Amino acid sequence: MLVCLASLANLGCKKYLDKKSSTGITVPTTLPDMQALLDNATNMNRQRTPTFGEASADDYFLLPADYETQTERDQNVYKWIPYENYGWPNDWSSCYVPVYNSNYCLEQIQKIQPTLQNQQAWNNVKGSALFYRAYYFLQLAWTFAKAYDTDSAFIDPGIALRQTSDINVKSVRANISETYERIIEDAEESIAYLPDLPVHVNRPSKAAAYGLLARTYLSMRVYDSAFKYADLCLNIQHELMDYNGDPDIIGSFNDAESPFKLFNKETIFYTEMGYDITPISPFYAKVDTILLALYADDDLRKKAFFAPYSGYLQFKGSYTQDMWTPFTGLATDEVYLIRAECYARKNDKTNALRDLNALLIKRYKSISFKPITATDNKEALKVILSERRKELLYRGLRFQDIKRLNKEGAGIIQKRLIAGQSFILYPNDPRYALPIPKEVIDNSGMSQNTY
Repeated sequence: MLVCLASLANLGCKKYLDKKSSTGITVPTTLPDMQALLDNATNMNRQRTPTFGEASADDYFLLPADYETQTERDQNVYKWIPYENYGWPNDWSSCYVPVYNSNYCLEQIQKIQPTLQNQQAWNNVKGSALFYRAYYFLQLAWTFAKAYDTDSAFIDPGIALRQTSDINVKSVRANISETYERIIEDAEESIAYLPDLPVHVNRPSKAAAYGLLARTYLSMRVYDSAFKYADLCLNIQHELMDYNGDPDIIGSFNDAESPFKLFNKETIFYTEMGYDITPISPFYAKVDTILLALYADDDLRKKAFFAPYSGYLQFKGSYTQDMWTPFTGLATDEVYLIRAECYARKNDKTNALRDLNALLIKRYKSISFKPITATDNKEALKVILSERRKELLYRGLRFQDIKRLNKEGAGIIQKRLIAGQSFILYPNDPRYALPIPKEVIDNSGMSQNTY
């Protein structure tokens, strides 16, 4: 479609637009056209969320022989050496395709008068476009900007807040404060237009918008607001799969493939990352042994999530039912953990553990499960954060979690040992904001992250 091609032009490939007059492609202008554009899962949901943050996190490691097979780019990402020549497509360009399509729909829908007959369709297009833009702006901020810090948000560089489909408008980099304000404004505005639940989880909904806002505020460490939106989300959608037995578990935990049904009952909104970077491919990535040691023997996730491979374990437990494209969307398990963490940070240990145990009773063998207890709020928070890591690995969340938890003083130090040489990423290191692709910097004149 023209819009998809134009999105490529937005990223520096104007040659695509030069062909539009001879292709005979129809420009989407009607509500059904725009809904179809937003329903195109290839452009809006599938293999769209960033991969480089996941590759920069600590849930996996590479064996020396596997490291040597990686490209120069992927080796540098693995050991946190800033590298600008990503090639194309990349995390930046992949996220701006749905942003472009959202901007296009938001512009076109203003030309259509809502009526009694088309109001529902009009609302869904507008709400969905606002949601998608907020969703991918957050993904970009998590990858290419520093962790949100109230003290420096007005000077720390954020992302390019593209709000037009006009490719001739040069991208300008906003600061982090402006970036998060835009994300929140778009997500909040979308709520008024979206249904409580979608006709399909590839589409946004009120529950998804609430979940997105909970994610956003959690990453900002604004825990009262994160709690508010997590609670609103769970008031609409709160089902969890029971790993002891559930209709949405369609395979054996002993199989090498994911046992979970695609679009299962926990899925609020569906997106996935692609393996644009090979170190996190299950063919190479071995699950971190320190992470594995956190799982008790009666924790059903130990078999549901991992499969033996080449003498180690690989991650298989994605909600995409595909090891190669991990699930990164919004799901109820994540929202329960957000609310539990916020309860603990509000010094409400009782409700924090209530939410945590509501999840864990469906993750441990029922015959041996004993509810988690804690002596105080600090211990409850520690357990919740540990369970967050165990539950949400390979969701595109760990890199951002390390960033924001280090702002809380967690002191998480990442280390890689390669050919006898140690590579270390210290808390709050500038390299937690990954380099913007060089082609984007050259074409736009935006400032690059500095190290």
